[in-house]
Amino acid sequence: MRRYPTILAIAGSDSSGGAGIQADLKTIASLGCYGATVITALTAQNTEGVKSIFPVSPLFVQQQMETVLSDIVVDVVKTGMLYSAEIIEMVAATLKNFSVSSVIVDPVMISTSGDALLWKEALETLKKKLIPQASLLTPNLHEAALLLGRSTAITAEEMESCARDLLSLGCQGVLLKGGHLNTKELKDVYINREGEMLVLTAKKIKTRNTHGTGCTLASAIASYKARGDAWKTAIEKAHKYVHDAINAGKRVTTGKGNGPVNHSFKPKKMLKIKR
Repeated sequence: MRRYPTILAIAGSDSSGGAGIQADLKTIASLGCYGATVITALTAQNTEGVKSIFPVSPLFVQQQMETVLSDIVVDVVKTGMLYSAEIIEMVAATLKNFSVSSVIVDPVMISTSGDALLWKEALETLKKKLIPQASLLTPNLHEAALLLGRSTAITAEEMESCARDLLSLGCQGVLLKGGHLNTKELKDVYINREGEMLVLTAKKIKTRNTHGTGCTLASAIASYKARGDAWKTAIEKAHKYVHDAINAGKRVTTGKGNGPVNHSFKPKKMLKIKR
């Protein structure tokens, strides 16, 4: 029987449509995959910031996960905004019960506009319960500093050593994102437990339309992985996809603040689904 490459996105809802579950589904569909969802929180937000957050009960998060995973074959699970320690514990326990093999943890802590999306008290739970189950951890520089207990910003020169330090949290691989570097050329670093390393660079695009880039990148990696690519290849393709999506939407105005990338952008060449 034929089936779609399938990703389960576990994240919050962004009412402006640029990040969160909405960005996940747009990316997944754009890359020819099927997206199922588990909502962890509802947010009232726009391009200028997050106005309010309404978390979903941990029990209902569990029910959503169990209902999907017991029925649909999921190739990759991708987590985003989890918000509280209780939700993180429930997600981690349910993933373990279903023995999910490919898990991307995007440790969403702060929105593009600077609003907190994870309780400070939940950080240790994230480190102890969920990250050890991650096939790939995808923090930005600020998130990586918090995970490592650093009070100073991570520089471009420190990224490789910091990526190695993040592996000590128990994940199988780390993609440290350098989108916040104050440089003309951006740098991302991937490293895994087998010692494989990949350094990705790209010219910084002058635009304020970067809302949801972290969600988009993690979902793009999940999509390419679900289509049959190895982690390294999936990361390379996703990196290019996000760069091109930013470029495609750099001059489009959506709202008064940080607009989204162009989620309807599609690569010129799509690889055949590998099964």
